[in-house]
Amino acid sequence: MKTIGVLGGMSWESSAQYYALINRAVRDRLGGIASAKFLMRSFDFAEIARLQAEGEWEQLGVMLAEAAVRLEQAGADTILIATNTMHLVAPKVQDAITIPLLHIADPLGAALKTAGHARVGLLATRFTMEQSFYVERLAAHGVEVIVPDEAERGELHRIIFEELCAGELHKGSQDFACSAIADLDTRGATAIALACTELMLLIKPEDSVLPLFDTTALHCEAAVDFALGD
Repeated sequence: MKTIGVLGGMSWESSAQYYALINRAVRDRLGGIASAKFLMRSFDFAEIARLQAEGEWEQLGVMLAEAAVRLEQAGADTILIATNTMHLVAPKVQDAITIPLLHIADPLGAALKTAGHARVGLLATRFTMEQSFYVERLAAHGVEVIVPDEAERGELHRIIFEELCAGELHKGSQDFACSAIADLDTRGATAIALACTELMLLIKPEDSVLPLFDTTALHCEAAVDFALGD
């Protein structure tokens, strides 16, 4: 079994899901009391969020790249960035290490393509919805992205940072997210990508008028595939 290295704490609420999902998948596949070989570097998300808001992406890239190098030196065979937004600096992280970085958008793109979805609605932070790094990665898989309107993007961003990252789940916020999904449905989306690792905590398949593709779960499955593969 290969060792999975994770850059986490962005936020720890979703990183805890990574730990649980990966270990459960290894146990399900191998049986008994098997669990994953797992290394994590957990960041202080308050510092990360401040630098994001200030647009200090170069500094963030350096921070994550240095942490990835240390995980590789500690024995990691692959690196996961346990957040969608910080994949904006994924190229810098990959350039710093000699082991593969498992990009979170790749298993999403593959799953959408396999299921026959060419137009996906994207729910995420403002950074992920409004910058090109994520849209372009999905386009390479033949998937077109539709994002909510400006007001919806702003409220989803607020819900993620002020509520979900703090471990708060509110029915009103769930209703708002479901309304945004319904709007994307009318605009031609055939599926929804939960492209913020905390959104899985708020929205369940039964809440949505469109099929959901959870990037956290897909990323974890890809990591286990890698760890248990030849």
